[in-house]
Amino acid sequence: MKADTVTLDEVDRGLVHALQIDGRAAFRAIGAALGVSENTVARRYRRLRTAGILRVVGTLNGARLGYSAWTIRLRCTPDAAGAMATALARRNDISFVHLLSGGTEISFSTQTRSSDESDALLLHQLPRTARVTSVSAHLLLNHYALPNNWAGPARLTPEQAALLTPPPAVDTEVDLEEPMDLKEGDRALLEALGRDGRAGYAELATVTGWSDTTVRRRIATLRRAGVLIFLVDIPSAALGFRAEARLWMSVQPSELTAVAAAMAGHPEASLVAMTTGPTNLLAAVNCRSAQDLSRYLTERIASLDAIRTIETAPVIRTLKRAGTLLLPT
Repeated sequence: MKADTVTLDEVDRGLVHALQIDGRAAFRAIGAALGVSENTVARRYRRLRTAGILRVVGTLNGARLGYSAWTIRLRCTPDAAGAMATALARRNDISFVHLLSGGTEISFSTQTRSSDESDALLLHQLPRTARVTSVSAHLLLNHYALPNNWAGPARLTPEQAALLTPPPAVDTEVDLEEPMDLKEGDRALLEALGRDGRAGYAELATVTGWSDTTVRRRIATLRRAGVLIFLVDIPSAALGFRAEARLWMSVQPSELTAVAAAMAGHPEASLVAMTTGPTNLLAAVNCRSAQDLSRYLTERIASLDAIRTIETAPVIRTLKRAGTLLLPT
């Protein structure tokens, strides 16, 4: 089912926002916040998930493990881009695979655990054929906005949101400044949550070989440590944002932090990150129409004088977002 053929009502939109606040919130708690029954929430979630519109994905914040995050751009001949994007999307170590710019460019994200792994990916594993006309790798240095905080799904009042926001947890055993290590069984847990972030504790216990109690405790620990993040995986078009684009900008270095912070405050921006490469700032933006995207570029972005150059690449097709492959296997 295509995202632009599905109409979300107020309960659906409230459900999406609730899951953005806490991807594993109980349906009973979501129902209480929305003023509907637990069964209604469960039924709406199952309908949207079965339709392929909505799911919750557990994602790994590699920065907390000392990993490096990359955004890669491949420019291809038109006859090769689709097949190449599909092949990349099938890899477990790659996410956010998009066809851009008339279908001749692919962008995707990955995380590498070491310099050797980065070299292996960038120098040997990426396709090197005559059909790939250029490869550009951008190391992400700092994030100012991330998809889990994007304002697009926002629907609930502050009072409703407060009912679902987990209380801040203080874990004196976790040093957020130091990379932490995964334990035996964490890989299996994270892979299962990558397929379904709302998988039940009994199912996760089977996958990991742990008890339900151990699974529950380990998820809580990984969340408090910032290693495990739950994202709402939903096409922006389903929320009414039909013009999605990637922006690569060259910003005056002395103003880079200020520009990044300003863009992070834009409701259109679902990602703002400082990068290496020929440009130094990357943004993912979502607008309701091409006209709104035009206004965003010529009014909001144009008012940031420190931006020297900007390259805009519209998203033509998304093959994969945060979780597993979106295409049939």
